[in-house]
Amino acid sequence: MKKAISVLSGGLDSTVATSYYKDKYNIYAITFSYGQKAKQEINASKKICKKLGINHEIIDLSWLSKLGSSSLTTENELPKISIEDINNQEICEESADKVWVPGRNLVFTAIALSFAESLGAKAIIVGWDKEEANTFPDNSKEFLESFNKTIAIGSKKSVEIKAPLIDLNKEEIVKLGNSINAPMELSYSCYDNKEKHCGICESCIRRKSAFMKSGIEDPSNYLETEHT
Repeated sequence: MKKAISVLSGGLDSTVATSYYKDKYNIYAITFSYGQKAKQEINASKKICKKLGINHEIIDLSWLSKLGSSSLTTENELPKISIEDINNQEICEESADKVWVPGRNLVFTAIALSFAESLGAKAIIVGWDKEEANTFPDNSKEFLESFNKTIAIGSKKSVEIKAPLIDLNKEEIVKLGNSINAPMELSYSCYDNKEKHCGICESCIRRKSAFMKSGIEDPSNYLETEHT
């Protein structure tokens, strides 16, 4: 079986993407500790890899937290939106700007390429998707195609980035995850670092909305105070 490197954050998207390829590749998952508040996602990635039976390594990129002023890596307040707001492009753009970590996916994917070359892997698995691409350009199909062209030019190895969710929104991702028995219940999407999902940050809202629209039971634990 060919080898693949998975960029696994521990979130919903990367969990489904990794699960999608678990029977097609011998997967080596890498998770980045980049100074994010949400250390719970690192714990989630460990559980997901154990469940899927794949190798896993956590990579220290704490220096990344010193760049920019992202709410994910600083004491700046995390943006909160409502379910009604997730289709408001202006509000979502403002939220995305507040959590943007400079060059994060560029850095993560370049490091994944280094792992792929050194381990003889043919693919890099990422959880980039259509819905996130609306406000995060480093999740877009254009970014995917451009990065694959860069690899083709700049790498001596034959490696391709695989993004099985690139044309899917969150609802479709949940449906796909359910159909392939992805351990979505182990994933962690919250921007905060509470034991349970806060239920009010944009990432939590999109997660809740996706399960609600899909008609699939949400296995996530949210803070009880946010159920009201």
